[in-house]
Amino acid sequence: MRALLAASCAALAVAALAVAPSAFAADAITAQYRTSASGATTDQAEPWFKLVNSGTTSVPLSDLKVRYYFKSDTPDVGYRFACSWAVRGCGNVTGQFGTLTGGPADRYLEVGFTSGAGTLNPGADSGDLQLRFYRTNWGPISQSDDYSFRGESTYSAWNRVTVYRGSTLLWGTPPGGSPPTTTTTTTTPSNPNGPKMFDDFAYTNSGDSRISQRGWTVRSGGGGPGVPGATWDPSRITFPTVDGQQVMRLDSWNNGSAARQTELYHQRKFFEGTYASRVKFSDAPVFGPDGDHVVQTFFTITPLDAPMAPNYGEIDFEYLPNGGWGEPANVMYETTWETYQNEPWVADNIHNEQRVSYNGWHDLVFQVANGRVKYYIDGNLVADHGDKYYPETPMSINFNLWFISGGLQGSSAERAYQQEVDYVYFAKDQVLSPAQVKTAVQDYRTAGVAHVDNV
Repeated sequence: MRALLAASCAALAVAALAVAPSAFAADAITAQYRTSASGATTDQAEPWFKLVNSGTTSVPLSDLKVRYYFKSDTPDVGYRFACSWAVRGCGNVTGQFGTLTGGPADRYLEVGFTSGAGTLNPGADSGDLQLRFYRTNWGPISQSDDYSFRGESTYSAWNRVTVYRGSTLLWGTPPGGSPPTTTTTTTTPSNPNGPKMFDDFAYTNSGDSRISQRGWTVRSGGGGPGVPGATWDPSRITFPTVDGQQVMRLDSWNNGSAARQTELYHQRKFFEGTYASRVKFSDAPVFGPDGDHVVQTFFTITPLDAPMAPNYGEIDFEYLPNGGWGEPANVMYETTWETYQNEPWVADNIHNEQRVSYNGWHDLVFQVANGRVKYYIDGNLVADHGDKYYPETPMSINFNLWFISGGLQGSSAERAYQQEVDYVYFAKDQVLSPAQVKTAVQDYRTAGVAHVDNV
């Protein structure tokens, strides 16, 4: 009997050894690749992937690793990974970097999945993985000599991207050289002493030379948004004392046809971190008849290079005291943009709104981190956006006050609306609560600091 049991166990062991390779052989994963950043140099590489199961077994995505190989740029200051959008959810996608030596690539991005990404069934694909990585100093990336780079804008199978299940290669050809080193994480720990920008708007007038020296531009001339033919008037931006604190005042005027609008914007260098401002909105004009569709704002933006350009980004607080865009009365919008085109109008964005009055002072905060954009008004979370709407490139910080085209009420009497801004604050790569922002601003003021910018 013992001999029979031993023989049976041995047979089972042999059977198990025989089954494992054949079951594994049924796994067949193909990596499809495209990029939305096809230039020889770029400010961020954008490898997009789609994994296709052409085998006969279901594979948990959490078992798979995808590697994209490249050469490091000099000096090698390190890289950061971000997921712009994924069908399976950016929260279920991970990214880390590793190193190689002795071959045509010395670095690689390794993309993985959490259990929340689900399973890849036979005949199915993972859907888009719209990924990107960039140097920590935002220096240029040379792509033309990167092993896995190919400037294709449509998906197709690409064998210079590899897919592993555990330590077993399922797809692609690695670049050779020494085995990979232990990978390094891509996220930078929050640095409480990291770069920040704070401006208390302690200027004499819109012509104060310190404004441009500190990276601001007072807009002038024409151009949208707003009433056709409107001009942006620098003289209507002033710095009075309001409620005991010097502020920036935007004052925009119209007479039912002509209009003078106002805007101040900073240079384009802000990305992940915490943005904050204390803003005084107004429901009524300071003089003249009420009723115009006016927009009072605090926002960030990346310029649109071309219609529906994928690298466009915009994060908006927009207050419409008299409604507009189909709204009949007070409305506050929090809008995060993927992209748009002007003619014909196509908007790819996500928004929340509050249909209440925000007349008076309000603390506005939005956090850009970990694939999410979270908006707060007076300490309350009012919107949480992410996935493909998460920004992809550095942005400028902007304030403007303008009139919606077609939204002027019929009177030819002159009228003017005002928006006031107490301060603006940005903490790079830090997620700060609204309470922490208040403390930071108060610390600057207690120390007599009116401006700092080391971003």
